[in-house]
Amino acid sequence: MKLSELLNHVRVIQVVGNAELKEIEDITHNSNSVKKNSLFFAIEGFKTDGHKYIPDAINNGAAAVVLSNVNAVPDELFTHSNCVKIVVEDTRKSLAEFSNIFYGRPSEKLTLIGITGTKGKTTTAFFVKNVFETAGFKSGLIGTIANYIGSKEIKTMLTTPQSNEINSLLSQMIAEGCSHCVMEVSSHALHLHRVDKLSFNYGIFTNITSDHMDYHKTFDHYLNSKKILFDMLPSDGYAIVNTDDPNIGELLKDCKAKKVTYGLSSNSDFKIKDIEYTLEGTSFSIEYNRKVYKLETKLVGHFNAFNASAAFITGVLSGLDIEKVIYGIKTTPQVPGRFEVISKNNKKVIIDYSHTADSLKQALIAIHHIVKDERPIYTVFGCGGDRDRTKRPVMGKIASEMSKKVYVTSDNPRTEDPNKIIEQILSGIKQNNYCAIENREEAIRTAIFDSEDNAVILIAGKGHENYQEINGVRKHFSDKEIATKYLEEWAK
Repeated sequence: MKLSELLNHVRVIQVVGNAELKEIEDITHNSNSVKKNSLFFAIEGFKTDGHKYIPDAINNGAAAVVLSNVNAVPDELFTHSNCVKIVVEDTRKSLAEFSNIFYGRPSEKLTLIGITGTKGKTTTAFFVKNVFETAGFKSGLIGTIANYIGSKEIKTMLTTPQSNEINSLLSQMIAEGCSHCVMEVSSHALHLHRVDKLSFNYGIFTNITSDHMDYHKTFDHYLNSKKILFDMLPSDGYAIVNTDDPNIGELLKDCKAKKVTYGLSSNSDFKIKDIEYTLEGTSFSIEYNRKVYKLETKLVGHFNAFNASAAFITGVLSGLDIEKVIYGIKTTPQVPGRFEVISKNNKKVIIDYSHTADSLKQALIAIHHIVKDERPIYTVFGCGGDRDRTKRPVMGKIASEMSKKVYVTSDNPRTEDPNKIIEQILSGIKQNNYCAIENREEAIRTAIFDSEDNAVILIAGKGHENYQEINGVRKHFSDKEIATKYLEEWAK
C-alpha cells in the first residue's frame, strides 16, 4: 500500500518527507523485525521507550516512522536516510488506526466476538469456537493459550496481541475462509488501545474479581477498562453478560448494544438451572423463552456451566440451530490447563490456571463439591513475581483452609526472589498444614508421593503454561508433564 494512501485515512499531526514515493509492506513496533518498506511505530512501553530504537529501525530499512516525541531523533537522520517522519499524538492509538486501514478493515468482514472478564475467557472462547465450527462455520480464535485459524495453531505470548498483530491475524483468517473469530479481550489490551477500531458484533462478560492490581491499582480502573469493550459495541450488536455479577450496571451504563443476560438469577434472559458435575463432566439446563434446554460438557465445574451458557447464547442469537449449538458444547474438547483432570489408579491430579484468590477458591469449592469429604484434598501452588502482591497471603489463607495440606512453591518468580514470594504467601496461613518447597517439580513430586491413594491434588497457577520464568529466562516446565511423570512413578 502507498504510504500516501494510508495517510489519507488516518489522523496525524505532521508528515516530514515524501510519502508519495513510499510503499508500505508491513507494520511493526519491534525494531528488530523492521525490513525494507516497513512502517515502524515508536511506542513508549513500561520497560523501554520505542523512540530509542528509531535509528535501528531506519538502519534496517524502515520506509517511515510513526512517533509522538518529535525531539527523539534529529530530522537530519530522517532526511539523510530518505525515511518519512510521521508525528502523531499517541502511537498506541495510531498503531490500531493505521493497522485497521493497512489490513483492509478486516474486523468488518467477519463476525467478531469479544470475551472479557477475570475468569472464564479462555474456556468460553473454546466453547464459542466449537459451537460455530460444529454448525459449519470455519472460525478463528485469538487467546491466551494460542491463536487459531480454523484448526491451525499459531503460538502466542499475550492474551490479546498488539493491534497490528490482531489485524494481521484477522486478515489471514479471512484469506483462509473464516467467517467468525472469537477473541479473548484483556483489560490491558482495552486500556492500551490494542483493540481500538475493531468492529465487534458480540461482547461477552464472564465476571470480575480483583486481579492485575499491579497494573490497574484500583478495582474501579480495572472495571472501567473492561467496560471499554461494551462501550465499543454498535446498536445492532449484543452485550451478553453474567447477571449474577453485581458490577454489570456500571459495566453497561453507556452500552448501545442489545443487552442479554444469563445466570442463576430469576430475572436472567437465559436462566441456568440444575448444575451437576463430577470429575467426568458437567450437566445443566438453560431456561429461555419458557423452554428448557438440557446441556452437558466434558469440562468439569460449576463455572463451566456459565462459560458454556455464554457460548450457547451466542449461538442462539446468531440464528444457529439449537440442537447444533447443544452438540457444539457437548463436543468441545478439554481446554489445556483449565481444571484438567489426570488420573492414575484412584489418585487424581487437577491442573488448573487459577492464579487469583477467587479463582483458587472456586477451584477448591468445585473439588469439595465433587469429593463430598470422601477424599483428602491437597493443593500445590505459588504466585507469580512482578505481579499483584496483595493476593499472596489471601491465596495462602484460602489454600490452607480448604486443603488437608498445602505445598507452597515457586510459580514464575520472574525477577523476584522466589523465597520472598513464598514468605508472603505463608504470612496468610494460620494453621500448621503447609510445607514450603521452592522447587516446583519437587513440590509436585512430594504431594503425589506423600498423599493417600485416593487423594485429589490441585496444582494451581500455571495451567497450560509450558515454561517457568526465572530472572528473565524461560525454561521448559509443564505442570501436566511433571504430574504425569510422578503419577506413573508413584503407581509402580
